[in-house]
Amino acid sequence: MRPAADAHDGAEPRVRLRLDLAYDGSRFHGWARQPGLRTVQGELEAALTVLLRAPEQVRIACAGRTDAGVHARGQVAHADVPAGLWAALESRGADAPVRRLAGVLPDDVRVRRVRPAPPGFDARWSASSRTYAYRVSDLPGGADPLLRSHVLHHTGPRNGRLDVDAMNAAAAALLGEHDFAAFCRRREGASTVRTLHELRWEREHDTALAVMWIRADAFCHSMVRAVVGALLPVGDGRRPVAWPGQILAGARREPDADVAPPVGLCLEHVDYPPDDDLAEQAQRARRFRGPDAG
Repeated sequence: MRPAADAHDGAEPRVRLRLDLAYDGSRFHGWARQPGLRTVQGELEAALTVLLRAPEQVRIACAGRTDAGVHARGQVAHADVPAGLWAALESRGADAPVRRLAGVLPDDVRVRRVRPAPPGFDARWSASSRTYAYRVSDLPGGADPLLRSHVLHHTGPRNGRLDVDAMNAAAAALLGEHDFAAFCRRREGASTVRTLHELRWEREHDTALAVMWIRADAFCHSMVRAVVGALLPVGDGRRPVAWPGQILAGARREPDADVAPPVGLCLEHVDYPPDDDLAEQAQRARRFRGPDAG
């Protein structure tokens, strides 16, 4: 996506907008625009184009390109739009962009806030970390039907509850900077080295749910679900605590390790550095991860 245009280069001046949004991924084929398929990016671009009455299709980039079926509570995106069209919309009131977007978007995606981004802001590359949660119900009778589209139902071989302490012990081996090739789908030219800042399991909602919280500088394709797939067998007693660390050390996909379904995964939050450091953070991330990295 092109940066905001200089008013002196002959092009129409543009403003970069930051959008904070949430969506239920159940009926989307992921974030990224795909011909003939319903995607979050496609719906947002179409809605923003209509809202601004833009002469050409508005393009949007996001902090975390979620897969099909993955949800988001704290997704962040940016779009470069004609400054005059934005000013006309903004003049209708501070809440006009959010309110009017709600009128043209489907009910499974909502923009919570729209505002001009600070200089140097890039939703994807300026991010310093992303936080995901993965929710699992281990109740013997199945997940709460009101949560079924956002929770994985999983029980052990004997319908036992997940051992959260064992999963946390196993998770310790994955913390820090590692090559997570064993937990990623490789992309040509993209690094699989990531720094895992946080990885922990806890009980939520009166012990009905086991929730994994995971935060890293960035994630490779399918990395979070692969981590879940390696830790659940520890929690249900099928694998020893050392198993996920052994997978990591092997530096290749383990055929006996499942990739967890997308249903329980949600992008919860994206962190950014102070405004003065946004551009430098983006440059560092591009250099380290490569132009095609996630």
